[in-house]
Amino acid sequence: MAEREVEHLLIYGANRFGSAVGWLTRWPVTREAYVVVTPGEPDILFVDFYNHVPNAARMATEADVRACEGRGIELPLAALRERGAAGRRVGVIGPVPWRAAGALADVAGALVSLDADYARLRLVKSAEELEWLRIGCELTDRGLAALAAGARPGVDERELGALVEAAYLGRGGTTHIHYFAATSMERPAMAVPAQWPSARRLQAGDALVCELSAAWWEHPGQVLRTFTVAAEPTALYGELHAVAEEAFDGIAARLRPGATAAELVEASSVIEDAGFTIRDDLVHGFVGGYLPPVLGTRSRALGAVPDFTFGAGMTVVVQPNVVTRDETAGVQTGELLLVTESGAARLHEAPPGLLAVG
Repeated sequence: MAEREVEHLLIYGANRFGSAVGWLTRWPVTREAYVVVTPGEPDILFVDFYNHVPNAARMATEADVRACEGRGIELPLAALRERGAAGRRVGVIGPVPWRAAGALADVAGALVSLDADYARLRLVKSAEELEWLRIGCELTDRGLAALAAGARPGVDERELGALVEAAYLGRGGTTHIHYFAATSMERPAMAVPAQWPSARRLQAGDALVCELSAAWWEHPGQVLRTFTVAAEPTALYGELHAVAEEAFDGIAARLRPGATAAELVEASSVIEDAGFTIRDDLVHGFVGGYLPPVLGTRSRALGAVPDFTFGAGMTVVVQPNVVTRDETAGVQTGELLLVTESGAARLHEAPPGLLAVG
């Protein structure tokens, strides 16, 4: 805030989205939440719904917790006025709705987005964050182990999600994502996990691809694996996975302080050399948001390779989703890694490789 010459800051989140609210107050956003931050003053956390306020007060013990009273940004704006923010530069983090943003602009002299500054702060994890993150990774590993134990012919994708969640909900974990893709290895028609499950039942001879993230208080792990279902891998799936493993190993070997995004993209060239491409992102920062850098390969990049250098304490998902050029078949392997002074370190204990179920 000082660097951006901002004396007051408004943070917004809604519908379980808005990681800055939880990072500063410990309140995982439910319906809607605003945080007013003024250096030297207690943070004020405004919460909706009204019945969520008692729980928020028990959790956000360093903040002055108040109800929004169904009035949206009205009470946060009143608090900003009381603190002398009228006509001054006010910082903003989060997707403030346009009506609320208009009302905020009428009060402030200028609005200054601090979203990028916030993302940069989240890149390097503290020792306390890593302690919580290791719990999130362990819960994610439990979900993967439950999937491996329970997936078999006849189980549909919705039931796969129930298997995964049952492994960590009783231990205080929450679901960040669980995505699946199942298709015949002989007649493949799906190359990347789906965000919404289908009612398709697993069959002998399928490939099952998954992407799982269980969280401990907004600190999620992430593992991506491919299984064969009651069958040996076909030649195509064996080759796809071998290339994915080679790409993962090459990227992980280069992931160290001082490494650049360009180096990691170059390490993925084995994918194109083998005649394949990718659909999902190759590498992305994670925990505290979907963080920089977000990288593709030379055949699948949404933009120029960013000028980005990795540092110790960053957490990065490496996840080569190697697919055929026609995108009918694909595999995925990877996980969340920690950048240390000596290179990439595993945070998960899930078994690597092309796995088997059923």
